[in-house]
Amino acid sequence: MSPTSYQLLHPAMWAQIYVLLHLKQTTTKKIFFSMHKAGFVNILGLPNMGKSTLLNAVFGEKLAIVTPKAQTTRHRMIAVYNEDDLQIVFSDTPGIIQKTHYKMQESMMAEIKPAFEDADVFVWVHDAKTPTEGLEEILKKIDNSKIPTLVVINKVDLCTQEQLLKSVEHWHSLLPKAEILPISALEGLNLDLLLKKVKSWLPEAPAYYDKEELSDRPMRYFVTEIIREKIFLSFQQEIPYSCEVVINSYKEKDGLDAIEAYIIVERDSQKNIIIGKGGEKIKHLGIDARKEIEAFLQKRVFLNLQVKVDKDWRNNPAKLKRYGFTE
Repeated sequence: MSPTSYQLLHPAMWAQIYVLLHLKQTTTKKIFFSMHKAGFVNILGLPNMGKSTLLNAVFGEKLAIVTPKAQTTRHRMIAVYNEDDLQIVFSDTPGIIQKTHYKMQESMMAEIKPAFEDADVFVWVHDAKTPTEGLEEILKKIDNSKIPTLVVINKVDLCTQEQLLKSVEHWHSLLPKAEILPISALEGLNLDLLLKKVKSWLPEAPAYYDKEELSDRPMRYFVTEIIREKIFLSFQQEIPYSCEVVINSYKEKDGLDAIEAYIIVERDSQKNIIIGKGGEKIKHLGIDARKEIEAFLQKRVFLNLQVKVDKDWRNNPAKLKRYGFTE
C-alpha cells in the first residue's frame, strides 16, 4: 500500500484519543493511544557514496553488502526501522549511473524510479570530493518534488575542513530547500542527528510493515548477496560485474541448512578464473561466504557453489528477468 493512501484518512484518526470501555456496567477503563509516525525514507546517490554503509550503520547490523567497488548494489532493498511509536521504511537503492552500458544497468536504474514516487523523505548521499556534474536533472526533480530532503555529506573523516565547507555551500546552491548534514557512516558520526531529523519529517500514520519485520527481502536474497559480496572482494576487473548468484536449492534442517548456489558468468574464461587452479579460488570463496552466512543465519551451513556460463546474460532482457531484474 502506498503511503499516500494512509495520508488520505482523516487526521483526527491519528490524534491522541481516549476510549472508554464499560466493563460489567460498573468499571470504566481508560486506554490511551499515542500518536504513531511512519513513512518511506529513500536513500539516493551516485555509486560508491556509502549509501549501503549508512543503512547498515543506522541498523547496527549488516543488511546490505558493502565493497570498495562501485555499483555493488543492484536492487532496491527495504529495511524497516521500528520504535514503539515510529516506523521508518528505509529504501537502499542502486547508485545512479549517468551513462549505462548494459541492459542490466538499465534495469538497475529502473529500480530507482519507484523511489521518487513513494518517498516521504529523500536522503541524498554524497561526499565532499566527488563532482556533481551531470546531476542537474535529477536534483531538479528532487527540488521540484517538495518532498523534505536531507543532503548527507558522507566520509567527512576523509576530507579537510575546507573541502567540507565548500561542499556545504555547493549543496546549498544545488538544493536550496534541503537541509545538509555532514556525517561519517563508517565512524557513526552524526547518525543520531540524521535519525532525529528524519523522524521530525515523517507523517502521522500506522505501521506499513509488521513491527517484527526487518526487510521485504526473503532469506535467500541475503544469502545470494553475501556470496556476491565475496566475489566482489575476491576478484578484479570485469569478473564481479559479470557475475550473478542464484539459489538452486535451499534445504532447512535441524541445526544445518544445505544450500546449493550457482554463480552465473558470461564466458568460459570467467568461469575458469573463478574456479582457479585445482579449484582453489572457488574453495576459498565458498569458505568465506559460508562463514558469513552462518553468522547471519545463526546456524551451521553446508554451502555448495557451482559456476555456470550463461552467455551475454547482462544484455538479454529475458535472462535478466529470470534473474530477478526489473524490466
